[in-house]
Amino acid sequence: MKPTLILLLTLCSTLVLGQRALKPSDVYSLKNVSELEVSPAGKWIAYVVTIPDSVKDNYNSDVWMTAVDGSGSVQLTYTEKDESNVKFSPDGKSIAFLSERLDAKEAQVWVMDTRGGEARQLTKIKEGISDYSWSPDSKRMILTITDKEIKPDSLKEKPGKPIVIDRYHFKQDINGYIENKHTHLYLFDIATSKLDTLTKGKFDHGEATWSPDGKHIAFTSNRTDDPDRNTNSDIWIIEAKANATARQLTTWVDFDSNPVWSPDGKSIAYLRSVSPEWDSYDQPQLAVISVNGGTPVLLSEKLDRPINNPEWSMDGKSIYALIEDDRERYIMSFDVASKKYEKQSEGKRSITFIKPITETSSAVLMSDSQHPIEIYVFEKNEFKKLTHHNDEFVAQHAFATVDGFNYNNKEGITIGGLLYWPNGKPRNQKLPLILWIHGGPVAQDEYEFDLTPQILASQGYAVACINYRGSNGRGYAFAKAISADWGNKEVVDLLAGVDHLIKTGVADPNRLGIGGWSYGGILTDYATATDARFKAAASGAGSALQLSMYGVDQYIQQYELELGVPWKNVDKWIKISYPFFHVDKIKTPTLYMVGQNDFNVPAVGSEQMYQALRSLNVPTQLIIYPNQFHGFTVPSYWKDRYARYAEWFGKYIK
Repeated sequence: MKPTLILLLTLCSTLVLGQRALKPSDVYSLKNVSELEVSPAGKWIAYVVTIPDSVKDNYNSDVWMTAVDGSGSVQLTYTEKDESNVKFSPDGKSIAFLSERLDAKEAQVWVMDTRGGEARQLTKIKEGISDYSWSPDSKRMILTITDKEIKPDSLKEKPGKPIVIDRYHFKQDINGYIENKHTHLYLFDIATSKLDTLTKGKFDHGEATWSPDGKHIAFTSNRTDDPDRNTNSDIWIIEAKANATARQLTTWVDFDSNPVWSPDGKSIAYLRSVSPEWDSYDQPQLAVISVNGGTPVLLSEKLDRPINNPEWSMDGKSIYALIEDDRERYIMSFDVASKKYEKQSEGKRSITFIKPITETSSAVLMSDSQHPIEIYVFEKNEFKKLTHHNDEFVAQHAFATVDGFNYNNKEGITIGGLLYWPNGKPRNQKLPLILWIHGGPVAQDEYEFDLTPQILASQGYAVACINYRGSNGRGYAFAKAISADWGNKEVVDLLAGVDHLIKTGVADPNRLGIGGWSYGGILTDYATATDARFKAAASGAGSALQLSMYGVDQYIQQYELELGVPWKNVDKWIKISYPFFHVDKIKTPTLYMVGQNDFNVPAVGSEQMYQALRSLNVPTQLIIYPNQFHGFTVPSYWKDRYARYAEWFGKYIK
């Protein structure tokens, strides 16, 4: 065979005709499929699709519906305002959603006939609605309403009133400064528009759900003396009528959340923390309790993995839930009577939501490393794809391959990671490596579609994503290992991963980069202050002088419960602030990025490190994105981020 033909066949095996590598502007092409609601008859699924608009430079969310039999999808809403929180009425006649469409200044409930036609505004609540739930007879709703927030001055003709603060926890990303505003539950009669108060007072209430007979409502609330100072929440039950008195159902010290009624209305499944202590590394476990009270039954106590999205089977004998387990997220079924559990789905994929359709089938939101989220039906151990919103996006691009790898750190603990390998690059070639660190830290890199490492890999880098100690998916002890000791064990694990990839011939030791966002940005600073091998870094929404973040960000609970107050534990605070106090050890050119209005990890964290490196004449740059919070809502800013990553790493590594 001729050499030219061999080369041609090799290229064709890695790059389908017409495909190209990802680039920053592709943020305008990726659609996000979210939410998922199955119709009462099990024939339709309502969901939400969010699409970037390059002209208006924003995202727009609309309601769609797809047939369970796979016969097709249809778009239901077309306004320029977002629609979300879509839910079928139990009688199957209507679809409701939340929107600020038309003249609504705050989110209201809108309903439309499932047979088609225009939506009509159902509620006119001046405070706006954050959540709602249909009653089983479709005649009433529970509305979740938060006391009116003060609007920013720029949105009002007159100057805003002074913000009066006397709370312990007084600021939160997106919400801004928190006054004494609380979230309560209300009963709304659909025929008369009558609104009755269910809960009131100084406590917040949420996660409201109707009993199957429509007589009671379960909800969660933290009614400790000062809810700001702990992470408690309990499940309460109240009659679905005005002036009823709520009854406390659970009494666990930490969180009880996500109540789900059994089909017969006799039990409630819910998520409960593993530890009675208040800590940030806890993981949900699955519990069931009688609506009459008593000792809960723990169904996942021996599993030691985070549980999410519990849903009862149709016959009420078992509960389905999603499990985060070492880079995968899959379906598990729990037998309520025997407490036995069984893995239902297999494979390197990430299932982020599940809703039963029949006794043997469920609808799921799912992605894998090369396919963005779509809706699938899971039945008989197989997945049938129902939606195709990103088919064109997938067909146009050649994605990096993603493989799991394991190694032992210096303590002999096995650490797992994902390696993104650029499409078309020979496997016997050493590549420049970017260590891309996930945030949280209680999160995990998993087999899901992640645009950031895919775009980095498209520029010719091998990209490593490592689940360091502090991550979830490996059990409670693994996550809590870093408690009050930030930047130590995580960095040990991350650097051991880099050493492993160098030793195995994956990474070029002379061309190493590092970066991340949020806790990933924080760990970037920890790592570059520890190891000078990295030729370039990108620290996003991070901080290093942790001592200065007290009272500045939203983590006051965690700070005092985990570290203690700075004036009594100054040595501990200085220790975890070592990237700033040892900034003269950092020689890595570092790009800092942050949202201007970020209250999660405020801009001052990036500004301090930028200023320090600038003073030391280490190449650095600070990018502040106007009016953005911790997560960005402007497509062009995402494009800009990816373009700057490419430029920065390209300048110092390639």
